[in-house]
Amino acid sequence: MGTHLKMAACILFPLIAGLWLMLQKTLHDARKLKYYVCLVLLINIILTGCLMLLPDTSWIVWKLTDKLNIVLRLDSLSRIFLILVSVIWLVVSYYAHEYMEHEDDPARFFAFYLMTLSGLTGLCLAGNFMTLYLFFEAMSLLSVPLVLHTMSKKAIAAALKYLIYSIAGASLALIGFFIMLYYGSIEFAAGGTLSPEVIAAHQNILLAGAMFTIVGFGTKAGIFPMHSWLPAAHPVAPAPASAVLSGVITKAGILAVIRVVYYQFGVTLIKGSWVQYVWIALSLISVLMGSTLAYKEQVLKKRLAYSSVSQLGYILFGLATLTPAGFIGAVMHVVCHSVIKNGLFLGAGAVIHQTHKTKVSELAGIGKRMPVTMVCFTICALALVGIPPTGGFVSKWNLISGSLESGLGFISWLGPVVLLVSAILTAGYLLGISVKAFIIGKDQEEVTAEPEGTMMKDTQILLAFMAVVLGICAGPLISYLNTIAGGLF
Repeated sequence: MGTHLKMAACILFPLIAGLWLMLQKTLHDARKLKYYVCLVLLINIILTGCLMLLPDTSWIVWKLTDKLNIVLRLDSLSRIFLILVSVIWLVVSYYAHEYMEHEDDPARFFAFYLMTLSGLTGLCLAGNFMTLYLFFEAMSLLSVPLVLHTMSKKAIAAALKYLIYSIAGASLALIGFFIMLYYGSIEFAAGGTLSPEVIAAHQNILLAGAMFTIVGFGTKAGIFPMHSWLPAAHPVAPAPASAVLSGVITKAGILAVIRVVYYQFGVTLIKGSWVQYVWIALSLISVLMGSTLAYKEQVLKKRLAYSSVSQLGYILFGLATLTPAGFIGAVMHVVCHSVIKNGLFLGAGAVIHQTHKTKVSELAGIGKRMPVTMVCFTICALALVGIPPTGGFVSKWNLISGSLESGLGFISWLGPVVLLVSAILTAGYLLGISVKAFIIGKDQEEVTAEPEGTMMKDTQILLAFMAVVLGICAGPLISYLNTIAGGLF
């Protein structure tokens, strides 16, 4: 199989498999559905693995005009996101089969689950701004049914809000696309594509385009003030959907921001400009606001949604420092947060599934009834706080280092202070759940729950284990990211 065919297969295979699942009613039997989805995702892992072995390449799939092309690109950055998406999609699907047993029409859920994977894969392999934008939109549209799966009034309203925010964000990014199309190039190149002459002649309009694009794609990553779709969507979506929305789909916005900043507009244009300062301000507001609202929130999944706003703010802040350490910390936190937040959402989903309780105040003693879930939840919580030797500690250490190296005056110190305050709040709103789960107050009534299923337990154990391994064995990933950063700065 040729290189180009392998790239096409990675994108098209999940899409065709999802469409086939919708059409073949015989696959809607629970047992057949489980085998079918697992087989599809295992084949997807194999296809992705084969793609990883190939050298960097670029493929012009369709040449519309001299400036407008559909291009697929395999490089070091796309490899990281491809592996992350493929692995998490398989792991969460294993949990989802048990969780979705009592939900209506699980086949419909898994059909869109597979098709969303196709959109994400195309986004990872996008070779220019136009291809990135098309797959970004496709992924957004295909993921809407995951939010509205239950078809309740709240779910429909949340899905509509998610769609509106997605369209609004994409519209802002489209402004940046047209500016780059007119003044520069829509192709991706490490370090950016703008020449010093073009920057000098059109700096103001290019900076405006960069800001529109960062906020536009940042909407998917919950950047302030475009964040409110997260706390609306997560409480109503099934737990597996919440997990991939927070852990993976939000990272589509991060990937898009990385591509347009580091591979299009370039560090030279943005560093020291008003765009960098506004970007940092919005990121730090997201960090502090998300943590504060999570600390005050009593609905469990909504608390985790606000937490995602905060943690995605960490990533955007690291990217906004425009330093190698900040970039490395940001991408490292993409990987760590994806694993950790999937573990937290799946743990919350298991608790809600077994107890039908949605508020933190109702979960006294749940650790005695569901010890595996709550131990794994606690490990992931410690990782999100940034306690060594977890992956969260390594990524946040690099984020703080990036801020201190940025040379941005008082912001160099303000950033780490905000991150540390947020970490304290994170400990409060997550570890407080763990304490309540195992220590019951005299005036509290112990919650009753049936033990969680084996598939739910296995998935959470794996994710908690991965959260620790990412810290203990961070060296190879950090080294790999250093190589990428070397070509960007």
